[in-house]
Amino acid sequence: MKNHKTMKIYLYTKFERFWHWLQAAMIISLVVTGLEIHGTYTLFGFKTAVTIHNYIGLSWVVLFVLFVFWLLTTGEWKQYIPTTKKLLSVIIYYSFGIFQGKEHPVEKTPGSKHNPLQRLSYLGISTFLFPIQLLTGILYYQGSNFQGTIPLGVLAVVHTLIAILVVNFLVIHLYMTTTGHTIFGHIAGMITGWEEVHEATKLEKWETPKEKPNPIYEEGK
Repeated sequence: MKNHKTMKIYLYTKFERFWHWLQAAMIISLVVTGLEIHGTYTLFGFKTAVTIHNYIGLSWVVLFVLFVFWLLTTGEWKQYIPTTKKLLSVIIYYSFGIFQGKEHPVEKTPGSKHNPLQRLSYLGISTFLFPIQLLTGILYYQGSNFQGTIPLGVLAVVHTLIAILVVNFLVIHLYMTTTGHTIFGHIAGMITGWEEVHEATKLEKWETPKEKPNPIYEEGK
């Protein structure tokens, strides 16, 4: 990238960071125990793995509901409204531009934390993949109450297929965290709440005024 000045802006609240890392830990734990349940390896033992998987899965339901409640009460749901504006530019950037050292076509702001591609991805995962995964998991967990009405084999297959898609997303997400101004820039932002952006970024949309601090300017590399 070309030399330019950067500044740090406060993007992620304490709750967002808490939710993000707790959910990440839950997903990884579910994947590890889920693979053991499928007989991939032996780590905790089958019965223990099932117990851990079930309890974490139920806890994830509570966390997901809490997150949705937070989105609705804080207005942060607006961050996930899909848009096609600059969507093609973002796709081209991640396909070619990023490997040519070009700058990202959509810079983050407190009022727009996710680019168009992220909005579509997160919205699809939150409204489609996660609900189906949670629902099939709960139904399978309560399988004895639905014998004869819901084929448990079908629930297991759907649950596993969704899990594979979630793992794929996790791998892609981990890669994308390395594409910031520095290789650990996005990760640092999700730890401290502060994200590095171009100094020229227009910050006209502050959706969380109570947590709006003055940006800290520093020289970009």
